Amino acid sequence: MRSTGFRRTFFVLTASALALTATACGGSGDGSAGGKTRITVNCMPPKSAKVDRSFFEADIKAFEKQNPDIDVVAHDAFPCQDPKTFDAKLAGGQMEDVFYTYFTDSKHVVDINQAADITSYVKDLKSYGTIQQQLRDIYTVDGKIYGVPRTGYSMGLIYNRKLFQKAGLDPDKPPATWEEVRADAKKIAALGGGTVGYADYSAQNQGGWHFTAEMYSQGGDVVTPDGKKASVDTPEGKAVLQNLHDMRWSDNSMGSKQLLVINDVQQLMGSGKLGMYLSAPDNIPILVKEKGGNYDDLALAPMPGGKGTLIGGDGYMFNKKDSPEQIKAGLKWLDHMFLTPGKGFLGDYARAKQNNAPVGLPEPRLFTGAADAKDQQVKKANANVPVENYQAFLDGNQSLQMKIEPPQAQQIYSVLDGAVSAVLTKKDANIDQLLKDASGKIDSILARG
Repeated sequence: MRSTGFRRTFFVLTASALALTATACGGSGDGSAGGKTRITVNCMPPKSAKVDRSFFEADIKAFEKQNPDIDVVAHDAFPCQDPKTFDAKLAGGQMEDVFYTYFTDSKHVVDINQAADITSYVKDLKSYGTIQQQLRDIYTVDGKIYGVPRTGYSMGLIYNRKLFQKAGLDPDKPPATWEEVRADAKKIAALGGGTVGYADYSAQNQGGWHFTAEMYSQGGDVVTPDGKKASVDTPEGKAVLQNLHDMRWSDNSMGSKQLLVINDVQQLMGSGKLGMYLSAPDNIPILVKEKGGNYDDLALAPMPGGKGTLIGGDGYMFNKKDSPEQIKAGLKWLDHMFLTPGKGFLGDYARAKQNNAPVGLPEPRLFTGAADAKDQQVKKANANVPVENYQAFLDGNQSLQMKIEPPQAQQIYSVLDGAVSAVLTKKDANIDQLLKDASGKIDSILARG
């Protein structure tokens, strides 16, 4: 699943922004227009996100000035990719020349023959060699390159420093194991007044998403390495469900209200009534700007368990109908917009700070070597959030295995939702049977491909 932040300042949405732009057209033939190479691109912030929209438009204008032979036509939408229409746009030839994808889409788009092979062109992408290898590998299928990563995220544990202090816990030593999470959650819940120690999602596929992250943290997986069979009916899977069951029913540290989704949990954390929950760093500004939270009170720790964490992110792929000129133009555009340290839509930290957007959140590092050093230097110089609150997350992530979401993720998450919601709503839930049933259903999903 996608983490919730579009980028630094994109938080308030109008209802009209939630639908894909009906007038957005797809690829543009050979891309020739008046002697220029024309490319259509997507994921431009909608008009409701005024600051981000202005940044995006300004960056495109600057790019076209530097490259007068290229014409960029951007399409806006939120979400950047709607799973309900994504395949239909691809099959119907309506996808843009350079189009946004989640990490989990790359192989699927290649498998249905809708992506251009850009292997012979990436040598012209100045930044490509500076990008983390494991992220580049996501868009490499059978040795051929089909896309370029843009951002990434990894899951961690957000916690409320103020509640930790009130409960007699050290806010500078967040829990490192699930046993410690359980113990700390119990102490926080004991504060009373509607305080919840630990909260988790269990509806709208979000419970399955978090189950997967928790499996990774235990060293387990939800599918076998070949992606053909379920791997949830295991000691690690039982440990995940048993822990949730025990916190809910034995400790009463998760509150009585269940079947929560992300907005419910964010409201709890923002109001100062929640001790901990799993999330990516981009939740932090949402908690402050939308939910009433305070940057000083919010901290981030690595995933408990010390074995693994779920990573996700996004990038851009190229329409199979693109001409060589369009591919080259699209790569130049990606370099300008997203892949130049300290500059562009995602990297201009000075501009973000001037517009009161948070700078210094612990996003996973996209670059390596000198490019990474430059990016970190500019970010540090413009930081306007308490970066020390995230140091544990940054340090802890160094030793964790980074794992992407499983194949057929949304269908699998729907199945796992049932198991998670059962243990949180039924005291007598049969964990062994829940895992056995989930395993069979996931096997059927994977068999259908």
